[in-house]
Amino acid sequence: MKYAFSTLGLPGAPLDCSAALAASHGFDGLELRAHPEEPLHPDSPATERAAGLRTLTAAGVTALAVAGYARVAAPGADEPVLTELRGLIQLAADLEAPYVRVFPGGADLPEAAADAHAVRRLLAAAPFAERHGVRILLETHDSHRTAAAAARVLDRVAHPGVGAVWDILHTWLAGEPPARSRQALAAHLGYVQVKDVRSAQDLTPTGLGTGVLPLPEAVAAAPADGWLCWEYEKRWYPDAADLPAQLACGRGYLQSLVARAR
Repeated sequence: MKYAFSTLGLPGAPLDCSAALAASHGFDGLELRAHPEEPLHPDSPATERAAGLRTLTAAGVTALAVAGYARVAAPGADEPVLTELRGLIQLAADLEAPYVRVFPGGADLPEAAADAHAVRRLLAAAPFAERHGVRILLETHDSHRTAAAAARVLDRVAHPGVGAVWDILHTWLAGEPPARSRQALAAHLGYVQVKDVRSAQDLTPTGLGTGVLPLPEAVAAAPADGWLCWEYEKRWYPDAADLPAQLACGRGYLQSLVARAR
């Protein structure tokens, strides 16, 4: 098993600081939030991308994914979504990241219409991603928060350039047990996002193992040779405890769950 954390937990932090924290606490990679608030995003010039890759390489840390905000099931024209996808894919390729995270974003569209948008756009972007050595991963989130809903789209896409991120919070909120989530995503899973929260009514992030999410069951269902990525949503909950002081305990907790599961 390999371990990463999301830079969503370190809003606006310089990349060298994030990479140093990952390396010093036993994390193999970083999920890089791709937003103008952060050091690297699709509008970053080539010089900054190259410098970012050098920073990661020097720290011995992998860019696991570029976490973008493209919404592939959203209403509207295809081309703006496809342009955003291509920008995220190119950024991932420049950082040697194997994955790009995207959202469904189907809003209030009927299920069939949202699915059709997502399938069409993912199929259109998949060859570009494959040529760049990148896989687009649809996160279990918003309009497709269960693994079953995400798999409904991904089964129709059926392309090696497209897969899934399993965010365990959203499948849990939807009432989908971890074993069922894993089964639904078996043919598609890129990596697993782990986290913990206070309750279903209060999604303030907590240290791993101190909240209510079924982390032991989720980790037991995760592929033994895959990635666990801790997404600590400090950006959305500024009053939550700072992430750096929790990294050592979080990494140790995940490792203990992996050992127990095996």
